[in-house]
Amino acid sequence: MAATPAEPMREAMAFTTDAFHRGRFHLVQPAGKGHRAGLDAMLLAGAAPEGFSGLLADMGAGAGAAGFAVAARCAGAHVVLVERAAEMTACARESLALPENDALASRITVVEADVELSGRERQGAGLADRSFDFVVMNPPFNAARDRATPDTLKRQAHVMEDGLFERWLRTAAAIAKPGAGLAIIARPGSIVEILSALAGRFGSPEVLPIHPRPQVEAIRIVVRARKGARGGLRLQPPLVLHGESHGFTQRAEMVINGRATLFGD
Repeated sequence: MAATPAEPMREAMAFTTDAFHRGRFHLVQPAGKGHRAGLDAMLLAGAAPEGFSGLLADMGAGAGAAGFAVAARCAGAHVVLVERAAEMTACARESLALPENDALASRITVVEADVELSGRERQGAGLADRSFDFVVMNPPFNAARDRATPDTLKRQAHVMEDGLFERWLRTAAAIAKPGAGLAIIARPGSIVEILSALAGRFGSPEVLPIHPRPQVEAIRIVVRARKGARGGLRLQPPLVLHGESHGFTQRAEMVINGRATLFGD
């Protein structure tokens, strides 16, 4: 049997195949290194409105969890996974080849490229200007002073560089159509930098805090905005992940499993 492009990678890394949305799609992910998708990606995917139809870019997609989740929930969505790490794009391509994902594979494309490319380089990679109806991003948001990891692949996915939101949102604004939606998941402490980078590009921002439990401060925010909109900032009711028990709240469970949208639209 001829070797596939992913086989050399498999010799050096271990992988798992994980079910999401209660088995509606499966994802191949590194087992011992790199970023493993989970809650953040599912919450980000929930920011796309119900019944979204059009072309969506998942910037910094990793193995593709958020993009797969949008495609699984929205039958009219076509998704482009944009990721620079060859190991992670190989995972995404293997996921597309899984029989469990047959219903989604024709609507998902993988682009191996740095989201910070500009001009002709970006267009040459397959990210045409003013071509996307929605853009989602889960950029690295750990500070460099946070606990370091010797795993280079994981560090690239987790550690935020100075000016990252400005550079990523510049790309998002270039590839988004007029009126296109945008959603970002980040730490609450990044809100000022995000709003500054949105200015002049995406307007009418909505901020939805994510709290682990009632009466506990938010651990994430999801910011949603629209290209060219002019409305002011709105603070949405929070999502609380866990109640008094250890399980997820009903609303959180529905969003995480693709049964409800994060913003309720």
